[in-house]
Amino acid sequence: MIIKSNLLRFAGMVLVVGALTACWDEAHVAPLTVVGWGGSSQEAHRLAYWNEFTVSTGITLREDSWHGGIDILRQKSAGAAPRWDMVQIETEELIVGCAEGLFEPIDWASLGGRGVMIDGAAHDCGVGTMQWSYLIGYDGDRIPDRVPRGWNDFWDVQRFPGRRGMRRTAKYSLEFALLADGVSREQIYPLLRTESGVQRAFRKLDELKDHIIWWSSISEVPELLLSGKVIMSVTSPGRLIVANRVTGRHLAVQWENNIYAVDFWAILKNSPHRAEAQQLLSFMTRPGNQLELSRHIPTGLTSKAAIAALDPGLGRDTPSNPANMKTALALDADFWVEHGDQLTRRFNAWLAQ
Repeated sequence: MIIKSNLLRFAGMVLVVGALTACWDEAHVAPLTVVGWGGSSQEAHRLAYWNEFTVSTGITLREDSWHGGIDILRQKSAGAAPRWDMVQIETEELIVGCAEGLFEPIDWASLGGRGVMIDGAAHDCGVGTMQWSYLIGYDGDRIPDRVPRGWNDFWDVQRFPGRRGMRRTAKYSLEFALLADGVSREQIYPLLRTESGVQRAFRKLDELKDHIIWWSSISEVPELLLSGKVIMSVTSPGRLIVANRVTGRHLAVQWENNIYAVDFWAILKNSPHRAEAQQLLSFMTRPGNQLELSRHIPTGLTSKAAIAALDPGLGRDTPSNPANMKTALALDADFWVEHGDQLTRRFNAWLAQ
């Protein structure tokens, strides 16, 4: 009996040691997994930040990409495989996920304090990675004789014949529909908080529905335009500018009534790489490194010092250029947190009709 008891005790010790070893291996051997939006945006992050971060620190990274969704973040925070450590998210996902405890708190002291960031880019659970805009992108080679001036032209298939590309979401689609219908920026969200306003937005979408190609990933947009499948699309400007560099084409953008917001990096709860992720956040918020990002993709920066030092040529086609934001509409993240589920169900039902 004594021998049997000792063997059981030894087996238990082996199990404990094995478990501890597995945890140590996951934390110290497995790479830090960062998850972005894919395409030229993710490539720009790799070239500006991630490659040099690994060289500088010896910390290896594994990349993944996604298209958004709070349910996926809930699964990953619970440890769903493959594990994610740090993910680029939109503002509504940040608000909801932080309230639900899906993210680790940010150590702002190690990043120089919240004051180093532009307004709206410092959150308890997230660090602003870039300020972006959704606007009209079009193929300047296919419509060289006239330029779309706003969302009313986006809807005008007589003057600008051809398919349109739009993101397959209620968010943005409803705002753009009301802008195309002549609603002022100041009245967009007050109107969407009413049943009559929502009905008005869907009626306007009805006018364009048969001409829309819906996309899920913004990385699809350059190819939709370059292939001629669409003549215009909702897009962010940086991806089109990068596509022009590669192809020599003349994809162009129209900034009138663009919608803008900030994307964030968040560290998922219970990540075994919290310390390494915080190091990467520190690396990506350094002004010099953010300036390097602007050389790879035109985007709005979040570091005040980086914006102050930004080459005007690199900032011309970004939200960091005040001229582009004169008629901009700030995305109301709180509205979409409150009404997003209901409007998404309604939007999906409308799509299925």
